[in-house]
Amino acid sequence: MPVFDKKAHKERIEWFNNARFGMFIHWGLYAIPARGEWLKSALKVSEEEYQQYFDEFNPIDYNPRAWAEAAAKAGMKYAVLTAKHHDGFCLFDSALTDYKSTNTPAGRDLVKEYVEAFREAGLKVGLYYSTIDWHHPHFPTYSDPIHPRRGDEEYKNHKPDFDKYLQYMHGQIKELCENYGKIDILWFDYSYDKLEGEAWRATELMQIVRSLQPNVIIDNRLEGSGTSSLMSDNPNFYSGDFIAPEQLIPPVGIFSHSGERLPWEACITMNNHWGYACRDNFYKPAPMLIRKLVECVSKGGNLLLNVGPDAKGNIPHQSIKILEEIGLWMAKNSESIYNCGYAKIEKPDYGRVTKNGKNLYFHIMDNPVGLTHISGIKKEDIASIRRLADGSKVEMVDDWRTVHYSDTIFLHITDQPQLPDEIDTVIKVVLK
Repeated sequence: MPVFDKKAHKERIEWFNNARFGMFIHWGLYAIPARGEWLKSALKVSEEEYQQYFDEFNPIDYNPRAWAEAAAKAGMKYAVLTAKHHDGFCLFDSALTDYKSTNTPAGRDLVKEYVEAFREAGLKVGLYYSTIDWHHPHFPTYSDPIHPRRGDEEYKNHKPDFDKYLQYMHGQIKELCENYGKIDILWFDYSYDKLEGEAWRATELMQIVRSLQPNVIIDNRLEGSGTSSLMSDNPNFYSGDFIAPEQLIPPVGIFSHSGERLPWEACITMNNHWGYACRDNFYKPAPMLIRKLVECVSKGGNLLLNVGPDAKGNIPHQSIKILEEIGLWMAKNSESIYNCGYAKIEKPDYGRVTKNGKNLYFHIMDNPVGLTHISGIKKEDIASIRRLADGSKVEMVDDWRTVHYSDTIFLHITDQPQLPDEIDTVIKVVLK
């Protein structure tokens, strides 16, 4: 029985822990009805009704190089594309199904083009694969709690051969591992009820993946969305390499049962949907997302920020604008994100702290009255203090105002009530 190799895990996860910021891309047939990727299940859409989107799918504006450029300018280091989502439609040229992009008016292997474009841009490449499939004839229907045909009397006597589905699923994952060069991330989604772990023949599947892509990193969702044996002293062979909380940033990060910090990645939408939803204009502002990225890093985690391209293949202009704003901040402050993590310093009232070696980064998001204080270090251990964005020296203050706080370091940041960067002014403290 294969066992989880902790040494190999530590080596392959290193780049991920340094990258900290990635792009999630949810895209498929569901971009045409434009009400999110769960439309087929939520409205119990039949195969016949859904077929119109397959017959129509022709993203004439699809240009993955533009997507990669937007990701790179935002400061993202990797991306994950939905090669197959729950509806079963494949953006890649699978030999195991006709339900794929090459058989639509698009007539192209869209995963291939994505992989090539993002590699050219110097980004790590990830592929999402749904373990569930609402199109495949041997995936459970009537008794399944989320299948579009759940409770449908027409399917009451449907008896799927789940082994045939697993053969198909394993075969497609093998295709993704064999046909697209080096894959950096495999992002499985998802497990629920009795469909988790060995219900997917997870050990066998992971053996296939590791034999073909030994360095690929994998999320925890073969086991389940809310748990992971990574937290235990003896992780399952198929536990994955990182934990993927959804629409949630853990309060203090994620730890093993023995107290060790574990790699994790919060996947977050820009608005309230993963797939394109034309009426959903509830976008999170760029300053909020920048601060959430900093929060993730300060807790030892990553942020995977989602975009949902439309039916023509365009990332919505609201998303592009947000990415551009994030990119402007990252252009000056990314040093406090990449290769950084938990600083072992109590969270200050005004923001967060990240750390890389002897470099501490105090993220000031709320301007204190008068002076700014930093804690967790001693004056005599400081080599320099600079504002990260422009390299300007930041003065320590020791006067009548600070005399009663001999154990606290006070800094003069600005004379104005506004911070130099109102989103997040980063102060870099280099220790001796």
